[in-house]
Amino acid sequence: MRHLIDFGDLSRQEWDELYARASQIMDSPRDFIDVCRGRVMASLFYEPSTRTNFSFQTAMLRLGGTAFGFADPNSSSVAKGETLKDTIKMVSGYADVVVMRTPWEGAAKAASLYSHVPVINAGDGGHMHPTQTTADLTTITRLLGKVDGLSVGLCGDLKNGRTVHSLIKALAKFEQIQFFLISPRELAVPGYMRAFMREHSMRFTEVTGLEAVIPQLDVLYMTRIQRERFVDPLEYERNKGVYILTRRKLERAKERMLVMHPLPRVDEIAVDVDDDPRAAYFQQARYGMFARMALLADLANQPRLEQTEAVEIGIRPVCRNPRCITQTERYLPPLVKRSGGLDCCAFCDGALE
Repeated sequence: MRHLIDFGDLSRQEWDELYARASQIMDSPRDFIDVCRGRVMASLFYEPSTRTNFSFQTAMLRLGGTAFGFADPNSSSVAKGETLKDTIKMVSGYADVVVMRTPWEGAAKAASLYSHVPVINAGDGGHMHPTQTTADLTTITRLLGKVDGLSVGLCGDLKNGRTVHSLIKALAKFEQIQFFLISPRELAVPGYMRAFMREHSMRFTEVTGLEAVIPQLDVLYMTRIQRERFVDPLEYERNKGVYILTRRKLERAKERMLVMHPLPRVDEIAVDVDDDPRAAYFQQARYGMFARMALLADLANQPRLEQTEAVEIGIRPVCRNPRCITQTERYLPPLVKRSGGLDCCAFCDGALE
């Protein structure tokens, strides 16, 4: 059974095949209108979403399939105390593919242990967002013609930015990428991502200012400071509005540099940037739909498992990350993996003591 929990689940060859399929869909959409005829997608969104939720639903409809689900967990049996395991066992009995967004890091990985059908991670807290990465890579390849050899600036909340974490993991599969990690020190990439980059010999420079590095970039990936990820509201107040991209700042950028953003934006990209030909974020949202169509065309057509493998019952969570799914779903097995020379939680990637 293939799932998409982390972009690292895909090889470079598998990504190339996925992009080729997305390109075919963009160029000849009518050839794909029956690819998922008779297939059903379950959409489980435990936290708010506009683009990702609508994008997946539209993708399935354009392939000839149907979708059901919820966008508010209070309207589901979760409000009655149902475990994630029971929800997934039940829903995967109805659907051919499950798409999940949750505020709990590692929840999609946990769901994949119990599902009879493929699980797609549509965002798990501040951890990963692999299908946004398929949208990002589709945009870069379509507009710049390549990914290898680019200089990429990631700007904003790099600590909690799951889109950033997924993109870094994806770009490890490409050659000669130069990263500029632009953030306040307290919102720098987490330790496990820094360890991952060093383990994969990825070139990166951490800076706190945008204007000094913008002339060197081929891609500027802006992110918002995410209020919902902050435990301390004062920390959010200190950091909001720290990076604002304006037309004036773009004067020093390359003529073909792409300005990207996973959206929604707050104030980090001024409205006057929208009409600049380098602004690619609305195209990026549309390309995301085609990338998800390519993904669903594959995963929704996999044969279902009639019986899932037995899973060890956990006694207590190994991970100390308060946002990890193991903190609330105590039956989960104590899975550990090695990453960047460290023992890490296999659900949320947090380093274990």
